[in-house]
Amino acid sequence: MIIGEVIGSVTLSRCHPSIQGGSWRVVVPLDLPALQGSDSGRGEPFVVFDEIGSGNGSLIAVSEGAEAAAPFQPNPKPLDAYCTALLDVVDIKDGTDFS
Repeated sequence: MIIGEVIGSVTLSRCHPSIQGGSWRVVVPLDLPALQGSDSGRGEPFVVFDEIGSGNGSLIAVSEGAEAAAPFQPNPKPLDAYCTALLDVVDIKDGTDFS
């Protein structure tokens, strides 16, 4: 699981019937320097399926690969990245809160 920031959305003209009703978000993965406010530590953007209502600027937890489809068993969806949580606060070991 990774932490990412939503920076945009994707609009589809057609999609697989099993994923209708969700949204597609463009997300940048964040590592520790980015979570601490640095401009470095931001990875390449990728697209994530979202059913829980993230928006631009949201910090989210993302499951990738087979784990992205796991919550939908026994009817898996054709996903490679899924928004699993909206994060209000990220607490780093030193006790600093980032939101």
